[in-house]
Amino acid sequence: MDGRLRTYLDLTSNRAELLARDQVAASERVLEASQSMSQPHRNGEPEKQEAQWDQLADIVVVGGGGTGLAAALSAAENGADVVLLEKMDQLGGTTSIAVGSFTAACTPHQRDAEVDDQPEWHNEDIGKFAPHLEPKNNRELRGYFTRHAHQTLEWLMQLGLEFHGPSPEPPNRVPRMHNVVPNAKAYIAVMHRRLLAKGAKILLSHRVERLIRQGTGPVVGLEAKTGERVVRIRARRGVILAAGDYANGLDVKSKYMPEEVATIEGINPNATGDGHTIAEAVGADLVNMDVVYGPEIRFIAPPRAPFAQLLPANPLMAKLLGKGMDLLPKAILQRMIKRLLVTWQHPENKLFDEGAILVNQDGQRFTDETDKPELAIPRQPNRVAYILLDRQLAEVFSAWPNFISTAPDIAYAYIKDYKRLRPDVYHEADTIQDLARKIRVDPPTLAKTLLDYKVAISGLTRDPFGRTMLGEPLERPPFIALGPVKSWIVTTEGGLRINTKMQVLDKEGIPIPGLYAGGSNGMGGIVMWSHGCHIAWAITSGRLAGRNAAKRATD
Repeated sequence: MDGRLRTYLDLTSNRAELLARDQVAASERVLEASQSMSQPHRNGEPEKQEAQWDQLADIVVVGGGGTGLAAALSAAENGADVVLLEKMDQLGGTTSIAVGSFTAACTPHQRDAEVDDQPEWHNEDIGKFAPHLEPKNNRELRGYFTRHAHQTLEWLMQLGLEFHGPSPEPPNRVPRMHNVVPNAKAYIAVMHRRLLAKGAKILLSHRVERLIRQGTGPVVGLEAKTGERVVRIRARRGVILAAGDYANGLDVKSKYMPEEVATIEGINPNATGDGHTIAEAVGADLVNMDVVYGPEIRFIAPPRAPFAQLLPANPLMAKLLGKGMDLLPKAILQRMIKRLLVTWQHPENKLFDEGAILVNQDGQRFTDETDKPELAIPRQPNRVAYILLDRQLAEVFSAWPNFISTAPDIAYAYIKDYKRLRPDVYHEADTIQDLARKIRVDPPTLAKTLLDYKVAISGLTRDPFGRTMLGEPLERPPFIALGPVKSWIVTTEGGLRINTKMQVLDKEGIPIPGLYAGGSNGMGGIVMWSHGCHIAWAITSGRLAGRNAAKRATD
């Protein structure tokens, strides 16, 4: 592994991205100057005074996931006329495929459970999940988030959403994780319904290709493409960027990280960094673009949505389910959640520490499974691999504390859960030859692979990949293969530099008038690797951006 990649993966860079503070006076100067600016520019050329707009709105939101819907709804609640554009043919974004945890301090659920908490404690505890990244963190902005997250949770509850919790997740000092009922698509369904009731316009299959800015003054609109038609929309008060992360944006990732990482796919294939790109084109500053969560090994998605994703997100049904959660035996609750757990979570590294191995579609090992195997899988045929276990190892991962995957303190998935809930990735056979046929690899090659591994364990030869934690030989039937597994970039931490008004800042730390951002577009230097914080930030920042942008016209 080359030095550049090692440095990147260990995340020991001491380059810290510092956000400018107290930009109110500078913002006012820019706003005053912008009033005398010329008409919009297109590719550096002045446009005609009578520039044609296809639509007009107070607020234009880019992106129809959790952040965008929260921003649009908040803006509408504050009296703004709103248009929301989503490049896909349906709403949801990354939010809709998440488990749905929302982590916050000082919530009604904590008060009911007599949990004493403080936003400042939450800010401190978030930093414990990735202490090596704290030099890159914008602590002030993250503190602003932790002070406002509980207000967002209460806002969502007022909209009709139900939550179960709080649940603990160490190193959080107290339980803070709240899980939406029945699943994350409830966020989308409820906010979508409320947004339509407010009279907002939603344009699906509209990909925003550029922002329109008046020289160095305000952003006044945008240009989108739907099919072969170009649509220009004027934003009287502001544009809010909520277009998601760049986990699957090869061009964006290639600028900031090694090729071995940049070429790894994102969980959401549609998260291509569009918001980052169009904002940078009008002068926005980007921070922490080299920080991503992943790559991480995960199972491929099932051919059909899991049961919990099929549950109705109707507010009345969600309310009944939410009330029933407290009455359900924990075992039944865990069964419901496990259906999501075995879909989106990653297999624990402990599997390999205890002796599991990886084989590719040729039936061969290809790496030291205990040393960043997620970097080696993308170089294999079809970019996939299988995790091999035998009966002895399967028994180890059949009970606490050895689980295959987890959502902390909510549910733990063991080998039997994958056999029951994910038959598409669980393969079992009494012989190596039969297992090879089930996963469509060459039987003699797979048999030789296991024999070679046994010889390395015996000490007669060194493991060809340098693995030292070898475990026991895989020789006790039945034999099990879990997979295919792939390597994924789960989330990205880089985003547009913003202030606590959710205004996008330029490279001098000065707000770009009329441009706001939230969620993965507006990370602003925040680093959060704990469960439930990304959704909490997505919806909180969206809500605040919508409110602040709507007020701009009346300032």
